[in-house]
Amino acid sequence: MARNKRAIPEINAGSMADIAFLLLIFYLVTTTMDTDKGINRKLPPIEDELTQEPPPIKERNIFTVLVNSNDQLLVEDEYLEINELRAKAMEFIDNNGDGSCEYCKGYGVSSSSDNPVKAVISLQNDRGTSYGMYVKVQNELVAAYEDLRERYAEEEYGRSYRGMDPEEDEEIIKEIKNAYQQKISEAEPLNIGG
Repeated sequence: MARNKRAIPEINAGSMADIAFLLLIFYLVTTTMDTDKGINRKLPPIEDELTQEPPPIKERNIFTVLVNSNDQLLVEDEYLEINELRAKAMEFIDNNGDGSCEYCKGYGVSSSSDNPVKAVISLQNDRGTSYGMYVKVQNELVAAYEDLRERYAEEEYGRSYRGMDPEEDEEIIKEIKNAYQQKISEAEPLNIGG
């Protein structure tokens, strides 16, 4: 029997490392990395010592929102669904209980907030609250302020608040934000629910 004396040619792999390195560099340069986004909040500056005591807040000017570990809402001592939170918050903020607000459309209930400038929303959640529910509650509370600002801009200026240019309409935007100042106080999470 005859043996096949032909040798199998070898593939030159000397440049394979160079090619792999170039492909790696190409993919690192052209690939975009998703960055996590958080909740946009501007925190107050850190002060070494408080120069003065904060002014007392009347109980009726505080809108209490509690979220338990089962993602249930307790708003002003009654259970609420997440889709009802925005309307309830808007009703509280725009109440005009003391009659001093000329642009408010609220009912003027004496047991609710005096006016939008004095209204504070207090949010407290349980340590077991899901992140998704926490973000939904935050979104609804911020949306309540945004809707009130939108309505104010339409009535006072005949323009959309969301469509205003921050550079051209800086003074108008500042006035609208002063009319409906976003005051959301977050208390430290508790460890109480289910």
